[in-house]
Amino acid sequence: MAAMPPLPPPLRIPGAKSLNSSSSSSSSRPPPPHEPFPSYKLGCSSRCEVKSFDHSQNWTTVDRFPAPDPIRIFHAPPSSLTASPAPMAASAREPPGGSSKKVCLFYCAETKPLAERVAAAAQSDAIELRRINWRKFADGFPDLFIPNAHGIRGQHVAFLASFSSPGVIFEQLSIIYALPKLFVSSFTLVLPFFPTGTSERMEDEGDVATAFTLARILSNVPISRGGPTNLVIFDIHALPERFYFGDNILPCFESGIPLLKNRLQQLPDSDNISIAFPDDGSWKRFHKQLQHFPTIVCAKVREGDQRIVRLKEGDPKGRHVVIVDDLVQSGGTLVECQKMSWERFDHDNGGNPENGLTYFWITDSCPQTVNEVLNRPPFEVLSLAGSIASSLLI
Repeated sequence: MAAMPPLPPPLRIPGAKSLNSSSSSSSSRPPPPHEPFPSYKLGCSSRCEVKSFDHSQNWTTVDRFPAPDPIRIFHAPPSSLTASPAPMAASAREPPGGSSKKVCLFYCAETKPLAERVAAAAQSDAIELRRINWRKFADGFPDLFIPNAHGIRGQHVAFLASFSSPGVIFEQLSIIYALPKLFVSSFTLVLPFFPTGTSERMEDEGDVATAFTLARILSNVPISRGGPTNLVIFDIHALPERFYFGDNILPCFESGIPLLKNRLQQLPDSDNISIAFPDDGSWKRFHKQLQHFPTIVCAKVREGDQRIVRLKEGDPKGRHVVIVDDLVQSGGTLVECQKMSWERFDHDNGGNPENGLTYFWITDSCPQTVNEVLNRPPFEVLSLAGSIASSLLI
């Protein structure tokens, strides 16, 4: 057997006294030869502050034991702590793969033109369009197919929907429920127009608030690998409707008002514009976004079976009046509102804008409506493509 190396001399700590002081002779007794260090019960603490990870070659960690065990020293390999934190911090900020976010955007037949504008509004190839085979069986029920389903695994996926009629909601919901379960990294549903928004409350017992029904249907979309589904809606009709959605979906409420403000700034007499709200609901939704303009507020009153719009506050005299509301169905509210400042509701051909309607701005949230009014004055379409692209690339 090989000889053991000699033990190191005992550690001398000046002024230290043994806690086991039963007699004066035992306090001065030297430690046994087999102990490398004296077994003093000392309370020790150390504080270490790391200023930099650079040039770290040999790190030492010291463990403190309150029991009468010797102090033990462990040497850690230098490679575990010498890595610079800068690359690690940079990699934590960058998306996987070191590239920007890319989205596979599916669409229905109605939203194909809008989807193409969304892809064009994105930088380079950040948004890639993907098609779906929309077919029907002989009995009229949908026969749907998602081509190259394996190719979207691990990808950010979105669907651009249009619930323009009850007949198309079921087939689009079938796609909406199927896409998150294809092992995608995340799923975003873009529904520019929430169609049942005007049916958000009960006035009589037995009324059905279909806005809450549709919100519950969308709240049960399956989760994807990345978590709950993201839902993008523009200018939802009533503010309380944002609380109709459950915790299994992440709604993102956007607005088309920034597009309107940009268009108003392009007008030659933009400093003489007043914003008119046809009712209190419109004022509550939009007045904070348009607070830099003089405002005119109207109110709806009932006289028998008729609804009449009356001027509540503001003065439209001598101003270019822009009526702002979230949706238009029959246009009756807008007609009554403009009577507060104009005598006629005729299209202006460019000669007398004070006597007619010069502009009618709408967004492309409802594709069928856009097809009806496209290139027909006084209608102008403010596209949501840029706003949708920005929402998808968050």
